[in-house]
Amino acid sequence: MEFGGSFGWGLLAGSSLVVGALIAFLFSIPLRVIGLIMGFGAGVLISAVAFDLVDEAVEKSVGNGWTIAGLFAGCLVFFAGDRLIDHLGGGDRKDATGAHEEGDEGGSPLSIVLGTVLDGIPESMVIGLAIYEGGAVGAAYLAAVFISNVPESILASGWKKSNILWMWIGIAFVSALSSLAGYSLFQEASPDVNAFVLTFAAGAILTMLANTMMPEAFEHGGKLVGVMVVLGFTAAFTIHLLDM
Repeated sequence: MEFGGSFGWGLLAGSSLVVGALIAFLFSIPLRVIGLIMGFGAGVLISAVAFDLVDEAVEKSVGNGWTIAGLFAGCLVFFAGDRLIDHLGGGDRKDATGAHEEGDEGGSPLSIVLGTVLDGIPESMVIGLAIYEGGAVGAAYLAAVFISNVPESILASGWKKSNILWMWIGIAFVSALSSLAGYSLFQEASPDVNAFVLTFAAGAILTMLANTMMPEAFEHGGKLVGVMVVLGFTAAFTIHLLDM
């Protein structure tokens, strides 16, 4: 049951990519609004990193070495992968102006897909690991991943609709498989290794936020993005408290 649950919860979290695409099909969303949504999503993820990843890792590990190592490892791996994606043409995957649209020389569809997968795999693996550890995934973390995915899928609204839907559906299934991997691969791992995995995801997510999501949010949302980040953080933290 938990084996199937890890796949299902990962698919649910990834399904918000499809939700965001459908929203973009139905409504014309101003760049400022997209920037503010991205700011809210960033705040939600920062809260999830603090309370659902790093705090949990500290409780699991015997010492702090594995926890700190995971943060830097996740940061460096994401940084290297992000640089590679940039080189392949996916650096504008979160560009709200549409610089990544199909046929644009500034963005390769395949590289943008790879970049989105790079963004989402660490988040999804933690879902499966959480289910293995406690039999369920925290509502706050699941909400954080779900909410933060929505603006990213809205940004691809300049592509052909059929291509968008199939792309996000495919990535949603990749998220589900990543969650399943998180559940399956670490069953025999020590608490220190599991703590490393949690902070690896935390380091990758923080680097992603700083390099891609928050600069784009501020560019289009202005200083009000700071308020939205705090609102997102508070919302996720409230869910975390209620879940406890």
